Amino acid sequence: MSDEREDRAEARRLDGTNEGPIEEELEAEFDKVVGEGTERLHRTFRATLVTGFLGGIEVGIGVIAYFGVLYATGDQLLAGLAFSIGLIALLMAHSELFTENFLMPIAALIARDGTVGQLFKLWGGTLIANLLGGWVMMGIVVLAFPDWHDLMAETARHFIEAPFSWEFVALSVLGGAVITLMTRMQEGAESEVARLVAAVAGGFILAGFQLFHSILDSLFAFAAILSGASITYGQWAVWFFPVLLFNLLGGLLLVTVLRIVREGELFKLRRNNLG
Repeated sequence: MSDEREDRAEARRLDGTNEGPIEEELEAEFDKVVGEGTERLHRTFRATLVTGFLGGIEVGIGVIAYFGVLYATGDQLLAGLAFSIGLIALLMAHSELFTENFLMPIAALIARDGTVGQLFKLWGGTLIANLLGGWVMMGIVVLAFPDWHDLMAETARHFIEAPFSWEFVALSVLGGAVITLMTRMQEGAESEVARLVAAVAGGFILAGFQLFHSILDSLFAFAAILSGASITYGQWAVWFFPVLLFNLLGGLLLVTVLRIVREGELFKLRRNNLG
């Protein structure tokens, strides 16, 4: 154990000139991120589906808050702040959102604590279960709040009818980056209050500024479709897959890859220790 600690200290020296608390915090965060990613990669497929389905339900709670505040006030920013309730629910209930899986599982994969097959099982299972859970939740919301149907249609059209352009790409990239950064902030936080603040900040930026997010905005589309709006699942699919791709690129290129480069020596050390 002492040799491993000395190796870690050497890695910190190689990683920068600061050998004090900042580098120690990075090492602690690294261990936490890789450990959490390893746990996710090694879940059973059933556990992945259940956790993802619950994640869709909990994001749906945030959508209820979003619609309720937007219907009452017409204020997009307040509605975005209200949506953060869904991300708080995800955090507190330890559920799973597809776009949360761009940092921790990739870190575990680079550290050789999982396989590419496990990563795709996690991504695929979580994505499908998020959408299914969200669809079920939106069906209940449509029945519960008939006065919101016009608002649901208007909200969905903002996303589904957006023309493919550089603005479309940028909003999608930012959507993936914001949710991945929120996850990194939560993993790096030392207190529950700080994690809650990160969830509120992420929800506010994501929904308040109407960034394109594959799961959240799909729930808007499902609500509109189920309420009888003139939007089809085909239109949703044409919108969904490009957004999914650019969410992935935003989360990986603007957050995940940079964190891996920053902590490169720690990854190298961990791989060496695994033999």
